[in-house]
Parts: sequence; structure tokens; C-alpha cells
Amino acid sequence: MTTMDAEAQERASRIASLPMEHVGQKTGFFTGTGKSVAEIWAHRELLWLLVRREIRARYKDSSLGIVWSLVRPLVQLLIYYFAIGQILGAARAVPDFAIFVFIGLTTWGLFAESVSSMTTSLVSNSGLVKKVYLPREIFPLSSVGGAIFNFAVQAVVLLVAITFLSSFPGDGRLWFAPVAIVTLIVFSTAVGLVLSAVNVYLRDTEHLVEIALVVLFWASPIVYSFTFVHNALHGNWLEQLYLANPVTICIIAMQKALWAAGSDATGKFTQAWPDHLELRLAITLVVSLVLVWLAQRIFSRLQGNFAQEL
Repeated sequence: MTTMDAEAQERASRIASLPMEHVGQKTGFFTGTGKSVAEIWAHRELLWLLVRREIRARYKDSSLGIVWSLVRPLVQLLIYYFAIGQILGAARAVPDFAIFVFIGLTTWGLFAESVSSMTTSLVSNSGLVKKVYLPREIFPLSSVGGAIFNFAVQAVVLLVAITFLSSFPGDGRLWFAPVAIVTLIVFSTAVGLVLSAVNVYLRDTEHLVEIALVVLFWASPIVYSFTFVHNALHGNWLEQLYLANPVTICIIAMQKALWAAGSDATGKFTQAWPDHLELRLAITLVVSLVLVWLAQRIFSRLQGNFAQEL
């Protein structure tokens, strides 16, 4: 036996004597969440790099760059303002209709972009998923980061528009906005985590999500006021079912925070708000946090075969 063979055999013996160490996330239903969060935190710099890559890729080779993040909601605003507001007469029944619609479109865009991009995030990053081990949640979370960036840009335009074209409510309702945004981000993350994992096994998921988002858009008070829903349903169980949608609660909360014309103090228009909106929003946030935990545990159980499926 040569010296090199002896050294190789000795190294192999030392490696064989080492205790086996678990690689990857723990699968304990209750204990695994903390370990997963710690692992994601340990890779936070990589997560930030992925978010930056997500943003740069979106505007790669584009002359206007970040301006494109404003074009779509502005075009939608013009379409809905003229088609629904002017032609169908909604603007005559809803004061400051342009601001009202822009609040809804901006808030909805955060949810829709988060969910749709998270759904395809693992498939889009299949090369990394197959080659190296990383906490797989990083890929959907980077999509959320990109959606938050776009929302921030649109929110700045919204605030400027309110400043010059309307006014902010003066009765201490602004706190609804940050709580609604946080709640919507948490809920979007929960939905997107599950859908991203399911899409690895069932690629039709991303197409079903596109259809579901179209339905949910019209199931939320974006281009029509909640007052119309309340007057039609009179607070019955169908209205409560309508309000069970977390996205609806977040959009209504944003409208109450930023839409001054919806205040009763104007004396010109009486906007119906859901009873106990503060409590509804708080419950939605708590439920969304629980859903994020459940979504992460489902994701952890499904991620074992991601590399093989991709």
C-alpha cells in the first residue's frame, strides 16, 4: 500500500467516525419553525441580494427603468376612471373617485404582485434550487421584497396625488394604513409560500392563480365603494362573507386612512364602513400570522422533493 493510499484510508476512517449531522431544515411541526427562521436570518444577506436581483431583472435593458412600475397602475386608473367613473357614472356617486380608485389599485397591486411572483419563484430559480442547498423560502421571500419595492414607489405617487388633489383625513385615521400594509404583506406571504411549493408539483397552479386574482379583484371594493355592497346586502351573512376576505379588509382600511372624502365630516357623502373595522383588522393580522406559520410548515414538508421535481 502506498503512502497516499494509507493517508486516504486514514482520512476515510476519520470521516466515518464523525457523528452524522442533519443537513437542511428540521421537519418538527412545532419546533421546525424557529430553526427555519434562524436559517433564513443567517442567509439574510443572500436574501437581500436576491431582492436586488429581482428588481434589476425587472428593469433590465429598459430605458425608463423604475418608471414602468408606475405605468401599469396609472393606465389602470385612467381606464377605470373613464370607463367606470365617467361612462357608468360611478364618479358621480363617489367623491374624489380618482383618489379612491388609486388607493385600491395600489393596495391590490401589492397583494397581486406578491402572490403571482411568489408562485413562480421556485420554478424561476430552479437552477439554484437543484445545485446548492439554501433555505428555499428565500426565493419566495425575495419576490415579496420586489413587490414591496414597487408598492413603495407607487405609494409615494399616491401620497403626492392626495397632497395636491385632495387632502388627508384629519380625524386620526392614518394609523389604519401601516397596519393594513403589514397585514396584507403577512397574508400575501402565507398564500404565496403555499402556492410556490404546490406549483413545483403542479405547474398549472400559476395559471389558476391568474384566474383567481381576476375574480378576487372584483370581489374587493377597488373600483366601487363598500357602500354599494352594504346597501345591497344590508349587513346579512353574504356581507359578512364578503368581509371575511383579508384583502377586502386591508383595502377598506387603506381607504379609511387615506380617502378624506369618505369621512362623514364632509357633509356631502356618507360612506358606509364595516362595523368594528379596527377589531376586524386586528383579527385579520393575527389570523395572517397563524397562516404564515402553517404555510411555512407546509412548505417545509413539501420541499424535500423540490430538486427532483424541478
